Amino acid sequence: MAWEEAGRTWKAVMAGIVAAVTVFGVRPALAEEFRFATEGAYPPFNYVDSNRQPQGFDVDIARALCQKMQVKCVIAVQDWDGLIPGLIAAKYDAVIASMQSTPDRAKSVDFTSRYYSSELALAVKKSSTLGDIAPETLKGLRIGAQSGTAMAAYAEDHYMPAGVNIWFYPTAEEANMDMLIGRLDGMVQEKFPLLDWLQKDGRDCCRLLGYAQGTREPISIAIRKNSAALKARLDQAIEDIRADGTYQKISAQYFGADIY
Repeated sequence: MAWEEAGRTWKAVMAGIVAAVTVFGVRPALAEEFRFATEGAYPPFNYVDSNRQPQGFDVDIARALCQKMQVKCVIAVQDWDGLIPGLIAAKYDAVIASMQSTPDRAKSVDFTSRYYSSELALAVKKSSTLGDIAPETLKGLRIGAQSGTAMAAYAEDHYMPAGVNIWFYPTAEEANMDMLIGRLDGMVQEKFPLLDWLQKDGRDCCRLLGYAQGTREPISIAIRKNSAALKARLDQAIEDIRADGTYQKISAQYFGADIY
């Protein structure tokens, strides 16, 4: 009888635990770990805060995707030039760093469906008399761009042939700094980070000159080649955060609008 009583007591305890899980939404520890990498030098999409923790739109989207996939989210910070090599070497599972799928990158990695869209833009000094971003109007000027990016490729293809002096930088932040101190006449960047910088640090020195026509492209998450199951999983998670409004809340927090 004592064993029967103990058994009934144990069942009651377990029933109480199950009830608590149901009522309070308690979840068991997540066994699967998913590793994202980001650059950490491209605000407001990704940056490192004063506590050395990754933050930004990319990071918040990564965390939301992990929640939908029911995995433990680990986010590493990696220099831009090392993101794809690190992915190929399996240091992490995916790269979420405002990366555009280009033909060159597609030779090495695959990409998910987009998680936002953007276009390129050009900023110049406030004192500049330039009225448009046509390459011929920029001849002889010093224009900055982050190396290894769609901005750098655009500058090489459109500005260099017109006699524009292109200065390449490891990060967008370094180009921003040279704009502030007057080493550059202008810089080409992705639209949203540039607008964010112009509203904050660059508001006194610089202004938006215009957008590069025909440059609107999808921004996606990079994954290793032949990862069809992972692509499907991430694509579904992107759809899910769009469907339940999570994406729109994150986007509004950073941009005041849906940038999908």
